[in-house]
Amino acid sequence: MSVTWQSPTPPPDIGRAPGHWRRVIWRGGRIALVIGAGVLATLLLRLAERLLHGVARPWTQPITIWVCRRTLAILGIVHVVEGTPMPGPGAVVANHVSWLDIFALNARKRVYFVSKSEVAGWPGIGFLARLVGTVFISRDPRAARAHTALLRDRLAAGQRLLFFPEGTSTDGKRVRPFKSTLFEALCEPGAGLEGARVQPVTLVYEAPEGADPRLYGWWGDMEFAGHLLAVLGAVRQGRVRVVCHAPIPLDGAGGRKALAAACEAAVRAGMPPDRRGT
Repeated sequence: MSVTWQSPTPPPDIGRAPGHWRRVIWRGGRIALVIGAGVLATLLLRLAERLLHGVARPWTQPITIWVCRRTLAILGIVHVVEGTPMPGPGAVVANHVSWLDIFALNARKRVYFVSKSEVAGWPGIGFLARLVGTVFISRDPRAARAHTALLRDRLAAGQRLLFFPEGTSTDGKRVRPFKSTLFEALCEPGAGLEGARVQPVTLVYEAPEGADPRLYGWWGDMEFAGHLLAVLGAVRQGRVRVVCHAPIPLDGAGGRKALAAACEAAVRAGMPPDRRGT
């Protein structure tokens, strides 16, 4: 059975207003230049950085943040951070709405995404994901011990790991139940993660006035290229609010199910009242 969320109503028909392709070329061209510059700078620095710092990325972290900030600015999407992003190592969990989440979550504080292993093989996207230090894990339960060791090494290197416990993206008008699978790796006794914390983060996308409120949502069978063109060509843009909640210590969290439930409750509370359902 697919874990991909399907909406009870069809995706919005955004259409193409006059000047659509001009906006696509103008915005898309500049974003391509920004990402290209970021890739080049990261490739030039990463070899020496790896030799001196291992999995830590003190030199290339600022490049990723700059790329994400510039991308949102070129799109015209206002980026608002509420609360304080957690300093130091630990995990960050958030609701999943769109491919735009990558930029929204990285534009203020660098996080390293935990992604399914299949993404590593996707053309283009897989290369970029590997370049910025994405952690790839399989769905094989036999690999749980290896996943725990990998997460522990990344946390020990001072990284903040980000994963989406819903396991799927939505239209942004709801929060799906959090799966506790990855929380198990964080809560496993003897994993060496004592003192680490998990910060719940709520992503709230607000479409421009008059537009379908699901404008930025990317889910189900929606094609990436079509949604990308729709966002690039939008006449007006809205904003994304990144709501950072109080971090939850792993010590004494009560196990993976209790930790997942606490994080889900915090993320759900950060949504507007009409978006707190499933």
